[in-house]
Amino acid sequence: MCQLLGMNCNVPTDIVFSFTGFAMRGGHTDTHHDGWGIAFFEGVGVRHFVDHQAAIASPIAELIKRYPIKSTNVIAHIRKATQGRVALENCHPFVRELWGQYWVFAHNGDLKEFHPLLNGAFRPVGNTDSERAFCYILQQLRARFGEQRPALAELRAVLGVLVAEIAAHGTFNMLLSSGGELFAHCSTNLFYLVRKYPFDTARLSDEDVSVDFSEVTTPNDRVAIIVTQPLTTNEQWTAFASGELKLFIDGVPQAND
Repeated sequence: MCQLLGMNCNVPTDIVFSFTGFAMRGGHTDTHHDGWGIAFFEGVGVRHFVDHQAAIASPIAELIKRYPIKSTNVIAHIRKATQGRVALENCHPFVRELWGQYWVFAHNGDLKEFHPLLNGAFRPVGNTDSERAFCYILQQLRARFGEQRPALAELRAVLGVLVAEIAAHGTFNMLLSSGGELFAHCSTNLFYLVRKYPFDTARLSDEDVSVDFSEVTTPNDRVAIIVTQPLTTNEQWTAFASGELKLFIDGVPQAND
């Protein structure tokens, strides 16, 4: 299956360190070689990069490793195809507009017999179960709330129902963001950590790279990293429970209501 990487923080932060290790899994330390992608929120805009090449061989991935784009919400994905051919249109993350905001989505898993009726504004361009699920979520949100974005508590509650419905068809690990928050749902494997003061040195598990975050942060910085499998060898990662939907705001996992 695929792998996910998300970042949610309280100040614009680059993801170069985490992405460097993550990209190694796209054909070097793992077999996820069927494309990759990453999306950065910047204000109301999104920088969106996808490539059907393996991340380990992609010149665009090399750019991301060397170009410290700063963002408060990032979603990245490396693909091991289960449904849909290896092609640009099937590379995550996917981007759509709802309520005058960009929404970004990526999925790890395999949904069986999931063919919802999509009769609104949200239609797949490619042929993956993942893009169908994203379109279905947005279609149902618009049907439920109309043209006005609801309060976050209402949105979270309805998303909880939708992700459980979709997960009944198979494995549904996913990341979803509209730029001000990050939702993460776990079916099987998903982990997170929060880096905050006092910062320490972190060492990647997939590459011989370390960073002393105390040298590149302020005491007020807070960064949450969400990933399919832990990226570092010397930090304490917390596993999601199966079926859990977490909400991250400003680098903090919010309490479940």
